[in-house]
Amino acid sequence: MALTLEQFNQAEPAQALQWLDGLYEHSPWIVERVLPQRPFATLAQLKAALARVVRESGAPAQLDLIRAHPELAGKAMVSQSLTAESTHEQGKAGLTDCSPAEFARIQQLNSDYNARFGFPFILAVRGARGLGLSRQEIIDTFERRLHNHPDFERAEALRNIHRIAEIRLNDKFGVEPVQGNEVWDWHEKLSQHSDPGYAEKGQLTVTYLTDAHRACAQRLAQGMRDCGFDDVAIDAVGNVVGRYHAATPGARSLLTGSHYDTVRNAGKYDGRLGIYVPMACVKALAQAQRRLPFGIEVVGFAEEEGQRYKATFLGSGALIGDFKPEWLDQKDADGITMREAMQHAGLCVDDIPKLQRDPQAYLGFIEVHIEQGPVLNELDLPLGVVTSINGSLRYLGEVIGTASHAGTTPMDRRRDAATAVAELALYVEKRAAQDADSVGTVGQLQVPNGSINVVPGRCQFSLDLRAPVDAQRDALARDVLAELAAICERRGLRYSLEETLRASAAPSDPLLQQRWEAAVQAQGVPVFRLPSGAGHDAMKLHEVMPQAMLFVRGQNSGISHNPLESTTNDDMQLAVQTFSHVLNQIANDQP
Repeated sequence: MALTLEQFNQAEPAQALQWLDGLYEHSPWIVERVLPQRPFATLAQLKAALARVVRESGAPAQLDLIRAHPELAGKAMVSQSLTAESTHEQGKAGLTDCSPAEFARIQQLNSDYNARFGFPFILAVRGARGLGLSRQEIIDTFERRLHNHPDFERAEALRNIHRIAEIRLNDKFGVEPVQGNEVWDWHEKLSQHSDPGYAEKGQLTVTYLTDAHRACAQRLAQGMRDCGFDDVAIDAVGNVVGRYHAATPGARSLLTGSHYDTVRNAGKYDGRLGIYVPMACVKALAQAQRRLPFGIEVVGFAEEEGQRYKATFLGSGALIGDFKPEWLDQKDADGITMREAMQHAGLCVDDIPKLQRDPQAYLGFIEVHIEQGPVLNELDLPLGVVTSINGSLRYLGEVIGTASHAGTTPMDRRRDAATAVAELALYVEKRAAQDADSVGTVGQLQVPNGSINVVPGRCQFSLDLRAPVDAQRDALARDVLAELAAICERRGLRYSLEETLRASAAPSDPLLQQRWEAAVQAQGVPVFRLPSGAGHDAMKLHEVMPQAMLFVRGQNSGISHNPLESTTNDDMQLAVQTFSHVLNQIANDQP
């Protein structure tokens, strides 16, 4: 019979400790230290408390915890001396059924890993969905992590230990993240559609108005209908729009959503999580036959990434009247104009101006998004509240010196364009680090027609500068551009610089941010605030209405725009519950 939180909270310490025996492998001290913190209002609060105990225990205790775990398909499995929990997990992942070749490979990896790090490889083999990873996924992860830095790998082992404990805790309490599982499964099904050239490689790429993109739109639209939306349509730029009507006709609506296009060789959750979380909430409302005093409009934005055409935020831009007609004449790599692509997709270009929304008809815009960074992952926190979307400046530049013979030009007579840009890149790194939350990147550095034996006479580069407020961003830019001028003056070089993007910061609306914070707190999760370094559709909506965002923790150090991008069914469940809580807050405040 499943344990309840009420039983756990009221039990004598010895009984409570016995109930959670085996939660952390051979390490009952972790549960012992959280017992004085009872009562816990939610299972998420208990999970956070357990993670905090480990985080605050110090490096020696953490290393002992890691070493308390068995190797995967190791000696303990062969001798049948695993704990019951480990036996179940390794069996669920099929490690008890390894082929001789697979078993030999894992044994070699175990040996190499222990030799490099001094502790066993830890992986939550039941995976992000809880159903178990395949043996090939386990081997691939093993091989990849073998190359990590030891400090990083120690932290990654602890993160996997917390995931193992989370799944074990769910089992003990009989908890199934039903909505999280459904959202996770929806992502899997949508990721089956990918552009030619990538689909054959098992890679996810969905660019604007390709066949895969249009298939995604149809799947999203049908999904909205299945969830119980009242009106579902694909608009003139390819946005998928679902509306769930208010209890009273003519009431304002809450706008939400995110994008469903991807970068090339992408992850499955960037953007799409912000469509599926509110869809799950609407499905619950429809099943309960419940109407709110406001409408809910969920938009799957057709384009945000700017991959096929240089028209970033096309989908959300159209909703605020910022669709630029000249975009229609842009051509993709195959020479197909955007106008032709739209016509081929059956979209009516003449209807684009009609998409502009009246801000007065909306309560605001909220967006759920995978973090796309390591912060929440490193803090063992499933959710984070966004304070602002960073303002950004982008430049393309070129430094011009003199190409000369690498062997005959003395070091003090060189006019080397590449070393000047390298010096600038180091300055950007140092200067951005002086500010809280500023970032700066020289992402492209190219020497046209460079040769191994020629001092670079030209060097082309990109510059990306971001900060949570415009004044901080502009101060960073002034210092970086002044340093570029000084470097070139000192080295006898000249340069050109073109500003290619200027995006204002988008501070979160205080009231909507407070709603997110209250909703996170209601889940028993510590409220953590952070800025968004990446751009989002919320930036565009910010120009005409209040907005605020919620971040969901990413796995694998929060990597994004990458096939390793991942999050768990439990974190998705918390996101759905948090979103629902915000809906209820707003409903309670409406007249």
